[in-house]
Amino acid sequence: MSEFLYINYPSWIHPEVFPGVPVLGLIRWYGLMYIVAFCTAYYILKKQLKEGAFDSPDKKATEDDIFSFIAFSIAFLLIGARVFSTLVYDTSGLYREKPWLIFWPFQEGCKFTGLQGMSYHGGFIGGFLGIVIWCKIHKRSMWQWIDAMAVAIPAGYTFGRIGNFLNGELYGRITDAPWGVVFPDANKFSGSIQWVKDFALKIGMDVSDTSVLNLPRHPSQLYESFFEGIVLFAVLWFLRKKKPFEGFMTCAYIFGYGFVRFIIEYFREPDADIGYRFGDKSASLSLNTSLTNISTGQVLCFGMMLFAIGLGLVLFIINRKKNQKNDLI
Repeated sequence: MSEFLYINYPSWIHPEVFPGVPVLGLIRWYGLMYIVAFCTAYYILKKQLKEGAFDSPDKKATEDDIFSFIAFSIAFLLIGARVFSTLVYDTSGLYREKPWLIFWPFQEGCKFTGLQGMSYHGGFIGGFLGIVIWCKIHKRSMWQWIDAMAVAIPAGYTFGRIGNFLNGELYGRITDAPWGVVFPDANKFSGSIQWVKDFALKIGMDVSDTSVLNLPRHPSQLYESFFEGIVLFAVLWFLRKKKPFEGFMTCAYIFGYGFVRFIIEYFREPDADIGYRFGDKSASLSLNTSLTNISTGQVLCFGMMLFAIGLGLVLFIINRKKNQKNDLI
């Protein structure tokens, strides 16, 4: 068998951008990708500003408005992402007992680790709430601004998942696909187990040391980066000038993300301490043994799709009645 039937995770990639360098060693790829993501979203919002996407009959938007808008939204997004991650996905109970650690970026005394653990769904809720509050404070058309943000989010999201890949985290399930990646921190298996040994031989992996084998996995972070980021952004960018009513782009984004993420979750390994929410809860998390084994992420994504459909119907009805009333006038 050829060694090219899988890919070893590059040994030169570290969580730190400058590993071992004083001060600069504190800069991590994950945090840097967040900055790139926010800058990308800001750039897309500025593009929409030039198209007049934020203008209303009585008020014209400025770049200062865009900066204030995205800064306020990001603050709420980060709060929501961190709180949701520590209180929903963490099962140790540590953050419930010591909530002040939620935003404490150090571990084991003074070792800087950053805020490890951010939940997309929590960030979505927090960011959405932040946008609503900002629009109320500044007396702006809420759905007009949320629609513009919905178009910009996937472009930035692309880099967030690349950050996860560079961190070597949120990897996928075991695969014999030639692009499968052996992540150094992934769960390993005893080579004495027959199916593990057979799988390793199938992909040409050395089984001379059968104590533990680290099998290749789907690079699900890159799947998400491409489909939930680039592809979804392309679709929304195409639709932005064709939306039938205010709020349509928001519903399209929520449903599109939920749908794509739901499918990709079948390739991504669920959190070991949570497992499956539905289906055979004793089934292996590293193998996709049944489509009925549903993870926490899939439950939340299904809820997003239902919410998008319900919200879309409500906004469609409101818009139709509004147009009928205007026609009568």
